[in-house]
Amino acid sequence: MNGHVSYSVLQPASEEEGNTQPAQNALKDVDGGALFVLESKGNWQHAGFHLTTSIATPAMLTLPFALRELGWFAGILALTLCAGVSFYAYTIISQVLEHSERRGHRFLRFRDLGAYILGPWGYYTIGAIQIVVCLGCVIGSCIIGGQSMKLIYGIYDPDCTRPLSEYIGFFGVIMLLLAQLPSFHSLRYINLASLIFCLGFALCVVGGCIYAGSSSQAPPKDYSVPGTPVSKLFGVFESLAIITTAFGNGIIPEIQATLAPPVANKMFKGLLVCYAVVMSTFFSVAISGYWAFGNQAAGYVLTNLAPKDGPALVPSWLIVLANTFILAQLIAVALVYSQPTFEIFEGRSSDVKQGKYSMRNLVPRFILRSSYVVFATFVSAALPFFGDINGVLGAFCFTPLDFVLPFLFYSATFGPSRHTSRFWIHWGIIVLFTLIGFLGCISSIRQIVLDAKYFKWFADLQ
Repeated sequence: MNGHVSYSVLQPASEEEGNTQPAQNALKDVDGGALFVLESKGNWQHAGFHLTTSIATPAMLTLPFALRELGWFAGILALTLCAGVSFYAYTIISQVLEHSERRGHRFLRFRDLGAYILGPWGYYTIGAIQIVVCLGCVIGSCIIGGQSMKLIYGIYDPDCTRPLSEYIGFFGVIMLLLAQLPSFHSLRYINLASLIFCLGFALCVVGGCIYAGSSSQAPPKDYSVPGTPVSKLFGVFESLAIITTAFGNGIIPEIQATLAPPVANKMFKGLLVCYAVVMSTFFSVAISGYWAFGNQAAGYVLTNLAPKDGPALVPSWLIVLANTFILAQLIAVALVYSQPTFEIFEGRSSDVKQGKYSMRNLVPRFILRSSYVVFATFVSAALPFFGDINGVLGAFCFTPLDFVLPFLFYSATFGPSRHTSRFWIHWGIIVLFTLIGFLGCISSIRQIVLDAKYFKWFADLQ
């Protein structure tokens, strides 16, 4: 075992939920990141809140555009496939973690599990990919949150000339305050509110699309796939990457680490909560948006409801309400994806003997977390076109974490026989999603090249 890896060592856990003895003996030689940030105190409902916040994000508002590039049949098929495979992948990696716990090892971090199965290179590679994923999600949340703030303010004060960077700064200040919450577990009620906000903005968007699509101002409904053969091909790649990334998570072990041991079946219940929200929102938003706007569906469906170059197709209050829900949910999303980085910070800087709230640990925690938020906010303001870059990061990072490694880890742990259908299904998924990730990277890089002429430091994007 690699000497750099820290993980909790458990006595073999009882299958009985009522047996709490493992929880009392759980942490041995554990660092501050595991003890303070990944604080293992939650129940399955809390896991459901965390999972929903990490997956059911405003990224779903790009799904009508993905259907535009695929058409009805292929689009719905791709959505269904990604939903099923992602749920299955998250379930089996949870099973790998539970199996390890029963055998005396509770892995609290993705990189620890990677080191145990793949060796030292797994530890550092998975850790680096996770840091990139989490930082990208935080930056993306800051940008979209700033855009939502600007849009809301602009409706009430059309003459306002504040640049986007100022609104991103406001979002960063809110993040700076809430980032001081000490642990992942302390976000549980914020993430419950996030779940409600997710249902709220999805309902607003679906209602808005139905209203706009039924009105006399609705654009003609054309469901043919536009473009040249080459652009259509790259459009398919881009759409598959969008759908795959929308179901991305990348921090399943860290979320499972927040559960009080023994964790048997708790994650599965949390995933059921999460996917009840995911299935109801993702499919309703994708279908209603594509139905209303066809091949004119924009990359962000709210742009269709309130176009920049024409009158809004829905009442202003609906746009304000939807963006308010989005803004509030994005704060929770940014906080969730900050936790793995905060865990690394506190694993390196904290002294567990001094206690979570000692000055010895509070001061470095405040400095490191605040510096991270300031850095993410600055990058968001300076590079508001980061969404294009995030497309590459999503295809390159979410795909291995969510659609490749779970199946490799399952094979290494349980060793399914080559003569079983499960073995070939798993390898079929690995090959398919590796290809999707590779093609998505190519498509996203192509889009960056096409949009490069519009890139500008501190650009005042709408």
